[in-house]
Amino acid sequence: MKKRILALLVACMMVVAVFAGCSSEGNADANNDGGNTEQGGNEAVSDSDVIVLGGLAPLTGDVSVYGIAVNNGVQIAVDEVNAAGGIDGKEVKYVVYDERGDAAEAVNAYNRLVQNDGAVAIVGDVTTNPCVAVFQQSQNDGIPIITASGTGDMLTTYGDNLFRACFMDSFQGGLMASYAYERLGARTAAVLFDNSDDYSVGLKDAFVAQAAEDGLEVVAVESFTDGDVDFRAQLTNIAANDIDILYLPIYYENLALIAPQAREVGITATIVGGDGYDGVLSVIEESNLSSLEGCFYSCHAYIDENSEGGLADFVNKYEDLYGETPNMFAALGYDAAMLMMNAIDAADSTDSQAIIDAMYASDYDGITGHITFDEDGNPIKNVYVMTITDGAYTFVETYE
Repeated sequence: MKKRILALLVACMMVVAVFAGCSSEGNADANNDGGNTEQGGNEAVSDSDVIVLGGLAPLTGDVSVYGIAVNNGVQIAVDEVNAAGGIDGKEVKYVVYDERGDAAEAVNAYNRLVQNDGAVAIVGDVTTNPCVAVFQQSQNDGIPIITASGTGDMLTTYGDNLFRACFMDSFQGGLMASYAYERLGARTAAVLFDNSDDYSVGLKDAFVAQAAEDGLEVVAVESFTDGDVDFRAQLTNIAANDIDILYLPIYYENLALIAPQAREVGITATIVGGDGYDGVLSVIEESNLSSLEGCFYSCHAYIDENSEGGLADFVNKYEDLYGETPNMFAALGYDAAMLMMNAIDAADSTDSQAIIDAMYASDYDGITGHITFDEDGNPIKNVYVMTITDGAYTFVETYE
């Protein structure tokens, strides 16, 4: 069992499009089979000729914008490996199930992958709460798992078989507190968070702790519960204070509701947040776009029209296949899958421990940056800061 959590650096991208309406051939029937849909299967190939890579992602539901993107990135990685001859001459069979963003569904799907499908490794889950449930369940099996986007600090503490391709909540929460203080000149802040969501609570705790260390005074902390749509009472309490920063550690759906209401009650402070902001421009009403102007957030990967090398190849393939420009979650999905398949290849075995050992030895130049792992399965990478300007996601700077 791992004894400490070390937050390190990752890379981040400009998101020019999102995936709420994105689908691939395999996504079209995502509601079949009780919410668990197999994709990428090659039923005509015998088990001796394939290596099964499992996948868990919300392909339908409120957080499907993340799951679809991650899954699409994984599928491109699998297709590339198979086109190059597979792993040790064996084809990679990617089997992914839609868990709808639900922890219980995720555990059921995980059990099916391990017990019925013969998955030797898994890319998933996508959001923090299902990741927690699956990672805890995996302690009984020791199967190697990597999440592309699960940022909850506790995730990699459940076993030595667990990895992530993204940074942790404690890192991005603390980083944005320091960024607000050092780069934005903020001296006072308020926080509004979702007390029913581990992701939101984790970011809030890290932000508040780092703010105290840096000298950024947090003058108000308010909370809400999942399902709330009116935040005016909490925002009115916050508005009674003179603040430079409003820290909203939330997902994009709530951001699209809260930002306009914050401006409505008179809050003019700069909005700051984390990677959950990716996707907000797809859901916010055009009349409310101005409420997001000048907000800042941390994210994992950065793509623009000048992307080069492997990243440019990925962008071109993604656009050809899905008719969209990939976001950071797609890129993380690609890198997570490549890391796991490279480890299987390096291990020259489908034995769980051999793959795990190879994962820890990873030294990978990915499309989201160079990646190695610390002893806790967390990536050593770089990080970028983004803003929203004139209704578009815009890269600001690399920040450490």
